[in-house]
Amino acid sequence: MEISARSVKELREKTGAGIMDCKRALLESVGDLEKAVDYLRQKGLALAARKEGRVAAEGLVGAYIHGGGKIGVLVELNCETDFVARTPEFQNLLKDVAMQVAAASPQYVRREDVPLEETEREREIYRLQAQDMGKPQKVVDKIVNGKMEHFYSEVCLLEQEFIKDPDRQVEDLIREVVTKVGENIQVRRFARYHVGEGSVNA
Repeated sequence: MEISARSVKELREKTGAGIMDCKRALLESVGDLEKAVDYLRQKGLALAARKEGRVAAEGLVGAYIHGGGKIGVLVELNCETDFVARTPEFQNLLKDVAMQVAAASPQYVRREDVPLEETEREREIYRLQAQDMGKPQKVVDKIVNGKMEHFYSEVCLLEQEFIKDPDRQVEDLIREVVTKVGENIQVRRFARYHVGEGSVNA
């Protein structure tokens, strides 16, 4: 069956689960929102949302070097306790996030970090492109919104497809580890250095 983006969004807001998990839950529950919530709770995937408001002031800084020393990445990944920071799950997540930054070159951690002027500039470009195609205003708005979602999925680390599993976003990967370790985990910031091209900071 076809699962609407609106249903996925509503389920995410209710549970905090990842996009792919929400789609799977809606498919399993034949589109029934309450049954989908129950499905995610049974799987333990809705628990991650409850952790997100808690302070994550511990953690580690991880480094990753790629391409014979041509690309270097530093990532600060935070959690609530030093104990969790020392667990294999947390440290493996840190490595995966650093590798993601090296491979996919995000510019920001999350969409809220994108400067307003950059967002407005992108929207205006997409709007003019759609208008040049002679589309009516309602269609123009849909095209712009779709292109903005694609833009965020390219420049925002948490919304990028995970390089080891394109069916999941980086955000989904983090939520899975949150569920396992029982603590809030946040990517605080990263820096990516590419020889000859400077660096990108977030």
